[in-house]
Amino acid sequence: MQQLEDELVTRRPDFAPNPSGDSINLLEYLEIIAKKWRLIVKVMVAAFVISIIVSLQKPNIYSSTALILPPQQDSGMMGMMSALSGGMAGLAGDLLGKGTTGDLYVGILNSRAVKDTIIDRFNLVDVFKQKYRLDTYKILAAKAEIAAGKKDGIISITVEDKDPKLAADLANAFAEELGRLTVKLSITGAAQNRGYLEQRLAKAKDDLNRAEEALKTFRSSNKALDVPEQAKAAISGLAQLKAQLAIQEVQLAGMRSRFTDTTPEVTDLKASISSLQAQINQVEGSGRGSSIPSMGSVPELGREYVRLMREFKVQETIFELLTKQYEMAKMSEAKDVDGIQIIQRATVPDKKSEPKRSIIVLASTFAAGFGAVLYIFMREASERISHEDRERLRRIRALFPTFGRRG
Repeated sequence: MQQLEDELVTRRPDFAPNPSGDSINLLEYLEIIAKKWRLIVKVMVAAFVISIIVSLQKPNIYSSTALILPPQQDSGMMGMMSALSGGMAGLAGDLLGKGTTGDLYVGILNSRAVKDTIIDRFNLVDVFKQKYRLDTYKILAAKAEIAAGKKDGIISITVEDKDPKLAADLANAFAEELGRLTVKLSITGAAQNRGYLEQRLAKAKDDLNRAEEALKTFRSSNKALDVPEQAKAAISGLAQLKAQLAIQEVQLAGMRSRFTDTTPEVTDLKASISSLQAQINQVEGSGRGSSIPSMGSVPELGREYVRLMREFKVQETIFELLTKQYEMAKMSEAKDVDGIQIIQRATVPDKKSEPKRSIIVLASTFAAGFGAVLYIFMREASERISHEDRERLRRIRALFPTFGRRG
C-alpha cells in the first residue's frame, strides 16, 4: 500500500504538498476542477433540469392585501372630558374607554370570533379539504399575515392562496368582520356605561332631594347659622372625594362585566377605591379625628347643621358629575360608529407572488455545482492522505464499535 501511494506521488509531483506552507497554490485547485469539469457540468445540468421540473409542479400562489385604519378616539368626547375639574377627567376617560392600539385590533383579527365567521362564510373546512375545524384554523392562520405598522398604526391583512379571487375575498372578509365586531363592541360598551350611570344617577337624584329637604327643614326650624370658612373648605373637599368614589364605583361595575376580579385593571381600581374610602373616613372621623371643625356658639345645632350641609354638598357634587358623565355616555352611544376605515380594499391579483421559479432554478443549479466542487476536493484530499494518517484514521474507525459495546 505504501509503495502504491509513493508511486502516485511520484507520478503526480504537481500535487505534492507545499513544503514551505507559506502560500496557497490556486493553480493546483484550478487544475483539480479542470480535470473534473465534466462531472461538475453533469451535476449542474441535472440539478437544472430537476429544479425546473419541481418548480413547474408547484402551484402558483397569489397574494392580496387590504389596508385598514383602526378607529380613532373621539376628539370631541376628549374635549368634554378635559373640561371636567381635577381628577374627574381621567375617570371620565376611563368610563368611556381608553384609546386602543393597532396591536389590539391585530389580536381581534386573530381571534376565533373573527375566524369562525370567515370559516363558515366561505365554507373553508371543505375548501381546504380538512376533517377537523382546528386544522382549518391553522391553515387560515398560515395563509393570512396580519400586522400593524409601528409608525403609522395602519393594519395590513395579506392573504395568500392558489385561488386569486379567494385570496382577495378572504382579505376583505377579515376587514369587514373586524368592522362589524368593532361597531358591536363600541355600541355594547357605551350602552353598558350608560346603563350603570343611569342607575347611579337615579339614586344620586333621590339622595340629593332628601338632603335638600332635610337642610330646608332644619333652616326653617332654627335660626341661620354661619359656617366657618375652614368648615366650608373641608365640606367641599369631602364632596369631591365622595364624588370621585361614586364615579370609580360606577367604573368598577362596568369593568367587572368585562373582566375578572384578578385582572390588573380591576385590582388597580379596587385599590384606588380603598384609598379614597380611607381618605373619606379620615375626613368624616368623629371628635378630634374629624377634619371638619364644629361650630362653637351652638354646639348641638352647629354639628347638625354642618352634617346636613355636608350631606347636601356631597350629593350635589355627585349628582353634577354623574349628570355630565351620563350625557357623555348617551352621546357616545347615539353617535354614528363608523368602525374601521378601509384605506385599500384587496383586489384580485393578476400576477403570482410565489413560487419564484427562476430563483429556485438558479439557486439549485449553483448549489449543486458548489456541492460537486466540494466533493471533488474531498476526494482529492482523501487520495493524498499520508500512510500515517491512514493508519490513524483506521484506528479511529476501529474505536467506534468498541464504544458502542461498552455503552
